[in-house]
Amino acid sequence: MSNTAGQVIKCKAAIAWEAGKPLVIEEVEVAPPQAGEVRLKILFTSLCHTDVYFWEAKGQTPLFPRIFGHEAGGIVESVGEGVTHLEPGDHALPVFTGECGECPHCKSEESNLCDLLRINTDRGVMINDNQSRFSIKGQPIHHFVGTSTFSEYTVVHAGCVAKINPAAPLDKVCILSCGICTGLGATINVAKPKPGSSVVIFGLGAVGLAAAEGARISGASRIIGVDLVSSRFELAKKFGVNEFVNPKEHDKPVQQVIAEMTNGGVDRAIECTGSIQAMISAFECVHDGWGVAVLVGVPSKDDAFKTHPANFLHERTLKGTFYGNFKPRTDLPNVVEKYMKGELELEKFITHTIPFSEINKAFDYMLKGESIRCIIRMDE
Repeated sequence: MSNTAGQVIKCKAAIAWEAGKPLVIEEVEVAPPQAGEVRLKILFTSLCHTDVYFWEAKGQTPLFPRIFGHEAGGIVESVGEGVTHLEPGDHALPVFTGECGECPHCKSEESNLCDLLRINTDRGVMINDNQSRFSIKGQPIHHFVGTSTFSEYTVVHAGCVAKINPAAPLDKVCILSCGICTGLGATINVAKPKPGSSVVIFGLGAVGLAAAEGARISGASRIIGVDLVSSRFELAKKFGVNEFVNPKEHDKPVQQVIAEMTNGGVDRAIECTGSIQAMISAFECVHDGWGVAVLVGVPSKDDAFKTHPANFLHERTLKGTFYGNFKPRTDLPNVVEKYMKGELELEKFITHTIPFSEINKAFDYMLKGESIRCIIRMDE
């Protein structure tokens, strides 16, 4: 056991005190892990658009003060009672969703939607006792999606921690904790394009680029990128995208444009925008008889999907996915190995690296559209 096991640890954390205001780095107290929990020393974390969305508090219940962050890599400092798959010194990735291993979803080979540890953006405490493990002078600080990696130490449910190869560089593989796996898995686990097939990606942000990377790995011969921002097309070429469509440049529905480009439709479509119109377009642009569309983006709560039933009767398939259908504890170590073998390229997703003291720059980069992933070094 580590020499800090069972003790409160004082460390630096970036606190969001108010919506949309710069984070403030302050000393926090991090309590020891309780039963079924793990305390991690975070070495590298990155900023995902989801952090920014909840920091801005647009469209959901604000919960402040809060420690954001959910893409990270670190080392297990100590474990709580009953934790058997992790021990101090293990290299690990915390994940916003989990794998308890006991519920029907975890026992199913077809799902990664753990009943116990599925993402809950409204929860700011630990499941075990509904208490926070973070405090400043006695004031509790809210957790974020069970991870809160914008802290030098954090406490996470053990089912949300994947043990990985200690030789893997944490400053690269930390980005697998959320967006990259979501897009990558949407393609390789759900869409499953065959070598030589055609794939269209709606939305060329981080998740969409990861979906394109999945298409490249799968051997797709035509990878078409659809985005309203044409400046994204040049970067997307690095991820295997070889044709581009900006819907604003056409006077007909984009699904019709794509169908005409591909002699009746693409083999696979992956939607990564959250736009209900993009979702409909993705489904309607796949080829009849065998086309599969996969929805990744999160729509607004009042959106409704509308298409003619004949699109289904003509043997098109519509699927959805959560975290790319990866089970965190079971599958994430294997994704890391793909990177270690050179099959998966992560470096091209990383556009910036900054010290923890400059964490607000990461928000600036993302808000300006200059960042895919910004790595934040915790041990300055």
